[in-house]
Amino acid sequence: MKYKDTMLPAERAKALANGQDVDRLPCNPNIANGVARIFGCKVSQFNTDAKILAAAQIASYRKFGYDSVRIFTDLFPWAEAMGATVKFPDDYTADLLKPAIDDEADIDRLRPADPYKDGRLPVHLEAMKYLRDEVGDEVGCSAAIVGPFTNAFFLLGVDKTLKLTHKNPEAIHKLCQVSLETCMSYAEATMEIGLTPAISEPMSSCTVVSPKVFREFSLPYLQKLVDFIKGRGSGVIIHICGQTKAIWDDLGTMGASGFSIDNVASLKDCCRQIGDKVKILGNVDPGSIMYSGTVKEVKQKTLECIRDAYDNPQGYVVMSGCSLPIETPVENISAMLDTVREVGYPVCPDQVNEMLAVLSE
Repeated sequence: MKYKDTMLPAERAKALANGQDVDRLPCNPNIANGVARIFGCKVSQFNTDAKILAAAQIASYRKFGYDSVRIFTDLFPWAEAMGATVKFPDDYTADLLKPAIDDEADIDRLRPADPYKDGRLPVHLEAMKYLRDEVGDEVGCSAAIVGPFTNAFFLLGVDKTLKLTHKNPEAIHKLCQVSLETCMSYAEATMEIGLTPAISEPMSSCTVVSPKVFREFSLPYLQKLVDFIKGRGSGVIIHICGQTKAIWDDLGTMGASGFSIDNVASLKDCCRQIGDKVKILGNVDPGSIMYSGTVKEVKQKTLECIRDAYDNPQGYVVMSGCSLPIETPVENISAMLDTVREVGYPVCPDQVNEMLAVLSE
C-alpha cells in the first residue's frame, strides 16, 4: 500500500462534518457477503452465528480500511421473520423460496415481526453488538434493512404484488403497512444498539415500477420509516438499484442523510439535481468493473466517479453501485481504496484528470 490513511474513519467523518481538513474522501466498496472470503468462512455461517457474522465484517474492514461497516446477509430476513421461506445455500447468499402468504385474502393474517424473537433477526442484532464493541469507536457501523415496499413483495410474491398495484391498491397499502411496522421495530432495535440504519429499496427502482407506482405505494411508507429513524436521532442511508432519475427529487427531499445510486444511473446528473439536499454515494460498477474488470479499469472508474462528484454540496462517498459479488478480487477492492488515497483531499480536479490521462495512454 503506497498511500496510507492518517485518520480513522470516525475521525474523518467528524472532521468532514465540521468543515475541517481530512486525508481523503470517504470510501466504501460495499463488500457485503464477500467478507466471507476475506475472513475464511462460509456465507451460510452468517445465518446462525452472530460472532462469525461480525468477525467477518471486522476482518474485512481491518484489511482494507474503508469507511463503513454493515451487518448484512441478504434481502429476506424481515419477510422470513413474518413467515416467508428462505433457502440457504452452503456457501452463497440466501434466496427467497416461498412468500409468507399465497393470496391477497391472507394479508390480514400477517403480523409484524419481533426483532428479538423471529427468524434470523436476533442473530443480526447480536452481531451488531459485537461489531459496535469491537470497532464502533473507529468506524461508522450500519444496520442493513430492506424497505417497506420491497419487503411487501417478498411477503406475497413479486408477480402477485405487481398485479395488485393495479387490481387492488387497498390490499397493497395493507401489505406495506404491516411491512412498515416490521421495519420500524427492527430499525428501533438497531438504533438502541447504536447502529445507523441503511435502507435498501430495490423494488422501488424505476427499472421495476413506474414513478407513479413508487409515489403511490412506496414513498409514503419509506417516508414514514425515514421520519421514524430521524425522530430517534439517527441518520439514514437509502439505496435503490437500477434507474432512479425520475424519482430523485422525491428522494432528495425526504430527509435521508445519504442516497446511494446504482452504476446504471448518472452520478454527475444526480449530484446536479439533488446534491444540495443529500449526500451522494456511488457508483463504480460492481459487476463489470469491480468483479470482472482489471485493476487499471477499477482505478479509472474510481477516478471518473471522484471527478464527477467530489464537490457535491452535501458530500460524497466513493462507493460501488451496489453490493459486490462474493468473488470480487481482493486486488480490485484495494485498487479502489488506493486510488482514493492517492487523490487525497481536498480533491484537485487537475490531478484527477492527469491521473486519468496516464491510465488512458
